[in-house]
Amino acid sequence: MGLEEGSDSGVRAEDIKLAMKGGVREGYKFNPLSPLSERDPGYNPTPSPDDRVHILVCVFSANSAEIKGSVLQKMKAIRETASDLAIPQMAIVTNIDAACAEIEKDLKNVYMSKHLKKKMTDFSSAVGIPMNCICPVKNYSQEIQINDEVDSLIVSALRLIIDFGDDFIDNMQTSPAGQ
Repeated sequence: MGLEEGSDSGVRAEDIKLAMKGGVREGYKFNPLSPLSERDPGYNPTPSPDDRVHILVCVFSANSAEIKGSVLQKMKAIRETASDLAIPQMAIVTNIDAACAEIEKDLKNVYMSKHLKKKMTDFSSAVGIPMNCICPVKNYSQEIQINDEVDSLIVSALRLIIDFGDDFIDNMQTSPAGQ
């Protein structure tokens, strides 16, 4: 379940915002028809720092059609809440080879593709995540052997996630209120 269009499908933006603050217990099943409330057993009234989200990662496919405006608005609202909470944000764009023949032919062309750059720039503009926080990756889909070029992009994205998360934890521990 993701951020599908419409209020009767996907996770509600309000529930994601509450989860970022640590207000959702582990294992809670999100309900698109009913927001999480203080009376719900899935609600966590006293979140610890460990319950909070340490990094927000948006994942979208370079091969999919344009993301609908309403979904982009949800993503932007969630990202803005993350900013208010000092939570770092990044995005991973997947299926880059399926979206661009130039990249499919040679993965080293990933940063030279005008098509991919436009997809990433459009997403950055719509949601507000800076370009240097958007990581392109190729999915393993047909390969039966590991590939260093594919792994390099994946490891770069994971390294950024870990670094951002570590920085958030360090800042949380050194700030006066732990916020």
